[in-house]
Amino acid sequence: MSDDFIDLRSDTVTAPSAEMREAAATAEVGDDVYRDDPTVNELERRAAEAVGTEAALYVPSGTMANQIAVHAHTEPGQELLLERESHIYRWELAGAAKLSGVQTRTIDAGERCVPTPDAVREGLVDEDLHRPGTGLLSLENTHNYRGGKAIPVDRIAAAAEAARDADVPIHLDGARVFNAAVALGVDASEIVAPVDSVTFCLSKGLGAPVGSILAGDESFIQDARRVRKLFGGGMRQAGIIAAPGLRALENVDRLAEDHANAERLAAGLDALDGVDAPAPDTNIVVAHTEDAGIPAESLYAACKEAGVGCVEFDDYTTRFTTHLDVDEADVDAAIDRIAAVVEGLRD
Repeated sequence: MSDDFIDLRSDTVTAPSAEMREAAATAEVGDDVYRDDPTVNELERRAAEAVGTEAALYVPSGTMANQIAVHAHTEPGQELLLERESHIYRWELAGAAKLSGVQTRTIDAGERCVPTPDAVREGLVDEDLHRPGTGLLSLENTHNYRGGKAIPVDRIAAAAEAARDADVPIHLDGARVFNAAVALGVDASEIVAPVDSVTFCLSKGLGAPVGSILAGDESFIQDARRVRKLFGGGMRQAGIIAAPGLRALENVDRLAEDHANAERLAAGLDALDGVDAPAPDTNIVVAHTEDAGIPAESLYAACKEAGVGCVEFDDYTTRFTTHLDVDEADVDAAIDRIAAVVEGLRD
């Protein structure tokens, strides 16, 4: 990473490796809408294998993958049941309502991040003369807003079982599901097994320049492919961007390095007077600065000036994210710069 700027805004900021650039330059391609791109076909095959599903679909972004899943699972006028701070609800521009005509009902799962089976059952709605039926339950792992929490498999399974008992399908927003798998010491397929569909991003911790995956059974992916076309996501010679995605799938094991760097960063920030930075499960560090009297807006601006990228999360909460372009030296330098920023803002 540059000596001048340490970018901890997100793991989406990584630059493609030399190997990824070479793979893009030499990729065998065809028209993917006609299913003629061999590189995309191979990526979809290997992606499905990686999460233990029958099939997979390559799409431009994680948000599109989630919204395709919502559209494919539901009918207009149904409800989508999901956690109050989930990415689909908080960060995707009301896409469920705009694109699929689906009403949302939220559950506050707090630091648990995934609703209990009782909370799921309470949130489910039977269709009747006055009320829409619940068409989909959506879960998230890792949980972005809750600081990259890795949700244990049994919690995902329990919530999913409650929905399945009511014949409601389950989607998992697994943008960073491989981070969860590494943190929990399980295969990603174990996390995915209880749900009907899953998304994961190639362009976050895995380091690809673009692209996400939607995975599920053959019938679901067949429907999802039509929805992708409807949403403008049909691509042509997409092997050029799919080839780096194949390389990205080789980066799963090294996510442990990002987690270790995040722990190092959190410990350094937590040692600062007035800063509370809990030890992270994965690669996302959240720093709370209310005790220091420093609003996130001020911390963000001062960190940027000092050469450290971060993201405002709430009034007094700021997010820092480690990734494959950040090493221990970068983390230590970031801690020193943030320490100076905090000291200056407290003055």
